[in-house]
Amino acid sequence: MQDNAVGTDIKISGWVRSVRIQKRIAFAEVSDGSTLKGIQVIMEDPLMAKGLTTGCSVEIAGTLSDSPGREQTKEIQASSIRIVGEADAETYPLQKKQHTLEFLREIGHLRPRSRTIGAVTRLRDYAEMGLHKFLHDNEFVRIHTPALTSNDCEGGGETFNVATPGTEHPESAFFGRRVNLTVSGQLHLEVFAGAFKRVYTLNPAFRAEPSQTGRHLSEFWMLEAECAFVDSMSTLVGVEEEMVRSTTQFLVDNAGAELELFSRDNERVAKLVRRLADSKPYACITYTEAIDILQRADAAAKFAFKPRWGQGLQSEHERYLATTHFEGPVFVTDYPAAIKPFYMLPNPDGRTVACMDLLVPGPCELLGGSLREHDYDRLKRAIEAQGFEEGSLDWYLNLRKYGTTPHAGFGMGFERFIQMVTGLDSVRDIIPFPRHSGRCQY
Repeated sequence: MQDNAVGTDIKISGWVRSVRIQKRIAFAEVSDGSTLKGIQVIMEDPLMAKGLTTGCSVEIAGTLSDSPGREQTKEIQASSIRIVGEADAETYPLQKKQHTLEFLREIGHLRPRSRTIGAVTRLRDYAEMGLHKFLHDNEFVRIHTPALTSNDCEGGGETFNVATPGTEHPESAFFGRRVNLTVSGQLHLEVFAGAFKRVYTLNPAFRAEPSQTGRHLSEFWMLEAECAFVDSMSTLVGVEEEMVRSTTQFLVDNAGAELELFSRDNERVAKLVRRLADSKPYACITYTEAIDILQRADAAAKFAFKPRWGQGLQSEHERYLATTHFEGPVFVTDYPAAIKPFYMLPNPDGRTVACMDLLVPGPCELLGGSLREHDYDRLKRAIEAQGFEEGSLDWYLNLRKYGTTPHAGFGMGFERFIQMVTGLDSVRDIIPFPRHSGRCQY
């Protein structure tokens, strides 16, 4: 509509956000979801507003004109209005006032019409476009990895099992073996990385984690990528960093109004978005250096969990590193092998693996990745030590027998990325239909 000239006859359809009727004129704000702000509709005859209520759907014809108001540059002088679907003004829950995000979660079937969730939804759309553009520009091929799988990639056991009710063996009756919803598409991506060199997926993942925090969901979206012929952490980190930088810049260029909605009263978010898009390299330290920083800060920071070498970084540790110490994105590399999955490539020191996490202010851990073990014998021993069902990963091992290559990959929580650029506290406000322990509506 911004490209249309003043005086153009125009027709719009959408939902009424607000109605204001005066003695000689009436106003309505109408939104079709395409922009942060709706369009103001002017009715020079107040009778044209008869039946208009907040929430009703309408089709409006009129003439585009300049707006004297400060909130918009253009408005519509209505010539006809048709109410397509009525909305009871007394019971419609989204009135013209500020609603809490907790309240909006209770009306998930209507919350996409709110300004905040509408902005989040458009940011998701543009972020996905930005990711696809970067990956395709860098010769990645998208793979549709399966939702149903017979393996647990992380080996954590927090999987949703698939069962067929009413059968003698419900967990194996349909497929002939135990099957679960995927927690990661990594192992399947590695199959295709043996033929296409660079591959990725953006698919739902599922985790039966009973956590009730705003950082966890039972169903979420993961961007995962695998690259063959990669044998250095610097190459992997370079791809990850440029992907985050490029996608953030894509949002700045195409969804600036939505970003500004979340950053105008939150300088921390505004600063982070600028830093992520900046060409200056992100900070990078080893896990051992991170522990040293945390131990020196402990006296003042008073961590609930004392930082010790050999233990995983807690959320408070990650938050301190990204938010307080570096005040921006920081890669942490080379974690102890004992706290990382079986498929990561051991470092020459025998104690650590060639891996990394990218920590950012807000959601803390944004993405994680590693060089993958490509030696058949070492991987076989690692799988046996993990205690997987005998033979269940023979196909994965076989990839190391026939034309194996050094390779690497990473995974990024898509909701975590959106949480980072919006500053919203809970991922439940970022995914369209949040599923978590005790809750699966709609």
